[in-house]
Amino acid sequence: MKKTIITVVGKDSVGIIAKVCTYLAENQVNILDISQTIVQGYFNMMMIVDANETPKNFEELATELEKIGEEIGVIIKAQHEDIFNKMHRL
Repeated sequence: MKKTIITVVGKDSVGIIAKVCTYLAENQVNILDISQTIVQGYFNMMMIVDANETPKNFEELATELEKIGEEIGVIIKAQHEDIFNKMHRL
């Protein structure tokens, strides 16, 4: 399973989750876990997804998600699970 960590951060607005989840569904990316909070008007979401079935490579997904973030005024980052784990290991 090719797990990917997706983070979304920015000023809260209508449709952030819908836009990101629609893109993922259209590209056969399955959401395994999702956590989202809004703190004083700032939106923060972390998703763990399975990208096994997508026809796109990781770089395409990451770039397209970044573009979506620019369109809706948030920062979207995608990282391979193993890299994410290594970066956050104590």
